[in-house]
Amino acid sequence: MGRWHDVTAEGDIEPGGFALLETDDLTAAVFNVDGTLYAIEDVCTHDGAELAGGPVVGDQVVCPRHGARFCLRTGRALTPPAYAAVQTFPVRVHEGRIEVELPD
Repeated sequence: MGRWHDVTAEGDIEPGGFALLETDDLTAAVFNVDGTLYAIEDVCTHDGAELAGGPVVGDQVVCPRHGARFCLRTGRALTPPAYAAVQTFPVRVHEGRIEVELPD
């Protein structure tokens, strides 16, 4: 188990949008896909580029640098040039705040 981290207020992430959570160890991106929140590590496993800000198509984010696609639900790499999955994290809304659970 990890520790829950505050990201933003519930409702601050519009459908199709994202918010970032930065810690000393990693950056997580929280995406709103039609009202469902998904959190992944904000790094393309192909070359380390940020994924947040890339186009969101359904439940996938497209790396803005080389076009690799990742499933926001599972983290799975769906297209080359990326082959390794990105890490996913649990998301919840607690007392009106969006929170992400990151490993200790």
